[in-house]
Amino acid sequence: MDKGAALIVFSDLDGTLLDHDTYDWQPARPALDALERQGALLVLSSSKTASEMRVLQDAFGLQGAPAIVENGAGVIGLPESSRSVAEYDEIRAALGAVPGPLRELYRGFGDLTAEEVAEVTGLPLEGAVRAKERHFSEPGLWSGEDTEQQAFLAELNAHGVYGRFGGRFLTLSKGRTKADAMADVISAYRPDHTIALGDAPNDIEMLEAADHGVIVANPHSPDLPPLKGEHAGRIMRTTLPGPMGWSEAVLTLLTKLTPR
Repeated sequence: MDKGAALIVFSDLDGTLLDHDTYDWQPARPALDALERQGALLVLSSSKTASEMRVLQDAFGLQGAPAIVENGAGVIGLPESSRSVAEYDEIRAALGAVPGPLRELYRGFGDLTAEEVAEVTGLPLEGAVRAKERHFSEPGLWSGEDTEQQAFLAELNAHGVYGRFGGRFLTLSKGRTKADAMADVISAYRPDHTIALGDAPNDIEMLEAADHGVIVANPHSPDLPPLKGEHAGRIMRTTLPGPMGWSEAVLTLLTKLTPR
């Protein structure tokens, strides 16, 4: 798709376009085929690393397209959007400064072996190795109470590091969101319409920034609160989960969108 095309669809992956348990995306095939016929650009948006994302782009036939990686901390496929890979080292250094009792409650991917990452994510070992190739953010498992988490994040905030929960992990970054990365792609392509789909708190800014947002049902996670624009109908919710809900919502929106 050339820059300046009419529609860009920004999509979260786990629990949204990919099934929460199996990572299967075939139920979304009808809508994916419809997007391809219309010449729409699909921009994958996830906590996944650039290494992981390129494998998925190959599977979806999206080689060379932009993609949002590490929850918006980075973008691939836009030459002007390169960011410092030193950010990951800065995050790990900030973690090292957290007092021991709080630090022990968080196990980031940098603290886990590839085998352990495979166990907690359900990924094959090769995929877990790619998941550990991080440049901008650190996902991890939190095992403490809410009050301890607040203290943990306050320690990190003092070093310019912030935390957000996704579907499974507490992810630490320098504060960029998926909406920030989405704005980079929109600036480069200048579409007539944008759609964003997601299921987790770290998708909220992206959903609210799109012309049309879709909250995809995920029975494995708490429901998102009412979002800005939802009452007016700009943001909708699916009843079907994962890629089935994704497909239904995209097909519904495609029938409503006409060139400006």
